Amino acid sequence: MGKNEAVPDSAARLLRLLGLLQRRASWSGADLAERLEVDVRTVRRDVERLRTLGYQISGVPGAAGGYHLGGGTDVPPMLFEDDEAMAIAVVLGLSAGAAVPGIERSALTALAKLDRLLPPRLGARLAALRHATVSLIPPSEVVSTEWLILLAEACDNHYVAHFAYRAHGGQDSERRVEPHRLVATDRRWYLVAFDLGRQDWRTFRVDRISSVKVPGHTFVPRPLRDPGRLVAEGITTSHYTHTAVVVVKAPLEKVATVIAPHVGVLSAEGAATTLLELGIDDFEWLAGYLIGLGLDFEVREPAELRAYMVALGARLTQTHGD
Repeated sequence: MGKNEAVPDSAARLLRLLGLLQRRASWSGADLAERLEVDVRTVRRDVERLRTLGYQISGVPGAAGGYHLGGGTDVPPMLFEDDEAMAIAVVLGLSAGAAVPGIERSALTALAKLDRLLPPRLGARLAALRHATVSLIPPSEVVSTEWLILLAEACDNHYVAHFAYRAHGGQDSERRVEPHRLVATDRRWYLVAFDLGRQDWRTFRVDRISSVKVPGHTFVPRPLRDPGRLVAEGITTSHYTHTAVVVVKAPLEKVATVIAPHVGVLSAEGAATTLLELGIDDFEWLAGYLIGLGLDFEVREPAELRAYMVALGARLTQTHGD
């Protein structure tokens, strides 16, 4: 940069550099220079300035080297007091663990950054608080914040992950995967990953994951068009006796406001109709759910469900026909 570079521009660049270092475990000088639109020499100077402010940034020279933001760094320039940093970490942990709609991924990303930067004394206090906290979320759905953070960082940094997994039927297995994305739905988190043992894409409930290890082996990400749809298909059609196909006579945009993603998979079928696909064991529940939507619909499959709806309609007509 030139000698006439304005101080505010330099300060803004330092904040951007700090944000990049917080986002990923390791950056090369060339990658940082490209993101900041400066040369590598300027990156080296800016890193030194951050070190003088108290940030522990390690650097390894050479083609395989890079910059890494270490733990134990105080939280300026945000200037949080200890109790404020603790409060933020607790609230973010609750938001991420409960998969609060609309903020779950942002909460998890912020929590991963804050956990990495908390000084050791606050990290120990936060760990004690989490250990002593009792959640009213059903035990089967409790999600480990530590596993979430590890898996989120593995997704961002393209690190292979190893973990133990308990399947729907109770079978235990060891998995080695290439993590792609964390998806939140209702109060559950799902990991979308390429399973290296099965050589296929899989979804994993994070509350069934344990003993996560991320040894640092990187991979080249594989293309995946829609991780959210992969999760939706897995949780709405798997492990059920029947798969129902229902035509809802309303545009997709309207139907999507009344049918949550964890209920079924929606797709447009023309401009004025929407296709709903979901797994079911109980015809009575689905009949009540569909009627309660307040939208016209027609069951297309299975034949047994169509027959059930006809019988239900006849019974209601007989009872209320007058």
